[in-house]
Amino acid sequence: MARTYNVFISHSWDHVDDLNNLRRLLENRGYFKVNFMETPPHDPINSSNTSYIKSIIRDHLKNSDVVIGMAGVYASYSEWMKWELDTAIDLKRPILGVVPWGQVNVSNVVQERANVIVRWNSESIVDAIRRLG
Repeated sequence: MARTYNVFISHSWDHVDDLNNLRRLLENRGYFKVNFMETPPHDPINSSNTSYIKSIIRDHLKNSDVVIGMAGVYASYSEWMKWELDTAIDLKRPILGVVPWGQVNVSNVVQERANVIVRWNSESIVDAIRRLG
């Protein structure tokens, strides 16, 4: 029986297409099962209490096998992504940086924290998840 990987994708809600595209890419990959642990924009944590939101996200990170940091340059400007990746490090979760399709530059925030960085290729991403998870 194939293993199911719990994956948290740290992303910017201003660039939700990258999140959706990565989710589709992983869902459509044969012989690979994944549970997504992040909070998607269509089902947000219904609170404005930052401490509460962080506690929910921390639980999601704690239950993840691998944390993916979307490595577009926008990640360098997202305090939430920085917090999520730093929290993943504190929780000893491996971080996979994924450079979004068509992007050349990589976020320093992700680059400095990732165990591995791969380009947008399903085989590379799945192989890295399997190795890290």
